Amino acid sequence: MPGRDTDADSSVYARIKAMILDGTVPPGERITIDRMARELGVSQTPVREAMQRLEGDKLVRTRQPRGYATTPLLTRRDLEMMIEVRLLIEPWAARMVAVDRASNPGRELLTEVESFAADPDGSDWKQELFQHDSRFHLRILEATGNTFLLDAYRQMRPHLHLFRLYPGDPHGIDTSHEHGEIARAIAECDPDAAEAAMREHILHALTRFSASTEGGAGSDGEAGSDGGPSDAGRGFTDAFASVLGRSRGTDSEEAS
Repeated sequence: MPGRDTDADSSVYARIKAMILDGTVPPGERITIDRMARELGVSQTPVREAMQRLEGDKLVRTRQPRGYATTPLLTRRDLEMMIEVRLLIEPWAARMVAVDRASNPGRELLTEVESFAADPDGSDWKQELFQHDSRFHLRILEATGNTFLLDAYRQMRPHLHLFRLYPGDPHGIDTSHEHGEIARAIAECDPDAAEAAMREHILHALTRFSASTEGGAGSDGEAGSDGGPSDAGRGFTDAFASVLGRSRGTDSEEAS
């Protein structure tokens, strides 16, 4: 009996995942094994195995009596909880890697930012932004050497990306600028600046993601009259900033 073509299986998984992440298959859409196999021109077996992997990624869920459905957009509370986790680990990671000028990833990060900024108007800028953002943040976490944090982040990333289907940062201009600030601080071995820049970046991302959900799927509030975040959206962003400000003040007092 011939062996399984694992490369083909991985290709089917990657193709379906890309369809979910770029919005070709929107949140909440029903997916049947037969229809997807016909659409991709493959047998049902690799599609079935791909769907099981995507269920493990929490990008689809089983839908009875048969088939699957893509997971809906995160609620605002889901998003808050993910941002809370990012605020715990990523400023710390940026601080940890902003040492030893000869070995830290600062130059690689700057090259990544410059490469993305060189073509901000690509035909598929949403996907390019997602890939750039993933590479940037993953490189920082990889540099810490902490595989547990890296695995946790990899599981979160696809769900945060779904909010880019309703972007608050056209062509990634703000994201690219903020990444540049983080990369420069790391390259210059400035742990305080790297930590602060990462914290601000995540808080700004929260504001963008919040604005992207106002009045849309996954929203539990209303948009402000100017089309920006609602009072509720601004409220939980401000609350995070306030808590972090108090925390940094306490750290400074203990250090003195």
